[in-house]
Amino acid sequence: MNAVPNAPQNWPPWEEDMVAIRVEVRREMEGLITEDETPVDNILSEKQQRLLTEPLYGAWTGPAEYAPSHRPFLALANVGLFYALREPPLVPDVMLALDVVGLGADLSEKANRSYFTWEQGKPPLVAIEIVSNREGSEDQEKLYKYAAAAVGYYVIFDPWCQLSDRVLRIYQLAGQAYVEKVGSQFKEVGLGVTLWQGKYEGEHQQWLRWVDQTGQLIPTSAERAENAEQRTENAEQRAENAEQRAERLAAQLRKLGIDPVV
Repeated sequence: MNAVPNAPQNWPPWEEDMVAIRVEVRREMEGLITEDETPVDNILSEKQQRLLTEPLYGAWTGPAEYAPSHRPFLALANVGLFYALREPPLVPDVMLALDVVGLGADLSEKANRSYFTWEQGKPPLVAIEIVSNREGSEDQEKLYKYAAAAVGYYVIFDPWCQLSDRVLRIYQLAGQAYVEKVGSQFKEVGLGVTLWQGKYEGEHQQWLRWVDQTGQLIPTSAERAENAEQRTENAEQRAENAEQRAERLAAQLRKLGIDPVV
C-alpha cells in the first residue's frame, strides 16, 4: 500500500495503512446512492415512523448508564443503513443506535446523509419494520440481512396481520442469527416497545410505542403539552379550593365573633 502523503515521521506503518484505507473508503462512498426518491408506503407507516422517533428526541435522553457523558443516540426513519461498503443498504422503517459518533454539522456531506456503520462505529441496536403488504419479505430475506448487519434487535410490527396472525414479533441477535425474544424490553437500550390503542394525530389506531424500563409510555410532544396543561389546571384548581376553604373558615370564625384577620 502506498504511503500516506504528509504522514508524520513517527507514525507506525499500520497507522499509515489505516489512514489510507479510510481515504479509499471515503472515495468509494462518493459513488453510493443514499436516496432514490422512493415514497413511504402509506400514511399509517409515515405516522407510525414519526411516533417512534419524535418522542425519543423530545422526552428521552438515553439510558441511565450512558448519562451524562454518552455520545448521541440516533433515531432515524426510512434512512439507508449501509452495513458493508459493497452491499446495497437496508432501509428500516425506524432504527435506533446508541453511543454512536453522531452526524456531522453538514448534512449535505455524503457521510452524514445515511447511516454508515463504519462511520458511526457500530450497527444500530434496534431496527423496526412496519408491514404494509406481503412483498417486503420482513420475516424472511430481511430477517437474515439484519442479522448480517449485526443489528441487536429486529422488530416486525404487522398491524394488519399481512404476514401472520401475530401483530408484533421481536428477535434478538444470538451469534450470527436471530432468535425470537420473549418479552418486549431491550435491556441494553433502557427501552421497550408496546402495542397501544389510542389516538395519534387525529387517527385512532393500534400503534407501536416506546416505553421506559417501568413500562411507562415515552410521551409525544402533544402529550407532554397536554400533561403540562393538565398540571397547570390541577394546580389552579387546588389553589381555588384552598381559597374557598379559607373563606369558609373565615366566615365560621366571624360567626363565633372571632376576627380571622387577627
